[in-house]
Amino acid sequence: MDGPEGLTPSLREVMSSYPTGVAIVSGRDEAARPYGLTVNSFTSVSLDPPLVLVCIDRASTSHDLLVSGAVFAVSILSETQSDVAERFARTPSDRRFDDVSWRPVRSGSPVLEEATAWLDCAVHAVLDGGDHSIVLGRVLDASSTDRPALLFHRGRLAPAGA
Repeated sequence: MDGPEGLTPSLREVMSSYPTGVAIVSGRDEAARPYGLTVNSFTSVSLDPPLVLVCIDRASTSHDLLVSGAVFAVSILSETQSDVAERFARTPSDRRFDDVSWRPVRSGSPVLEEATAWLDCAVHAVLDGGDHSIVLGRVLDASSTDRPALLFHRGRLAPAGA
């Protein structure tokens, strides 16, 4: 199948060959309700200052909240959280936090319990990325554990050791 601009195979198909981690990007709306979505386009950008980036699909129901907010958190999912990854990738988005254990970090953004790591971020910049917005976050606080991470490879979720 041809992708945009006649790419064969499609960019999506080629990029699925590159295993990535899986994370939940989250925040709170004006009424303090948590929102979030599953992403795999997340990476560090700079150590000094500490910056990360996350790419958010413009069609996502959480897009406008994330790009207009001042803060967000990233929960890097552990290998036991594939159900959470799938839940936060589906719609409707207003029930994603139901029955999911989380806690607020310093900024007030929610981080998921049992994640392998988390970052609390202030929005540093929002850049145009075609059908996505690229959100640069300045890391305010972070924590990690020794839990193995969840990976996404060729359209499937798998433990890091699989």
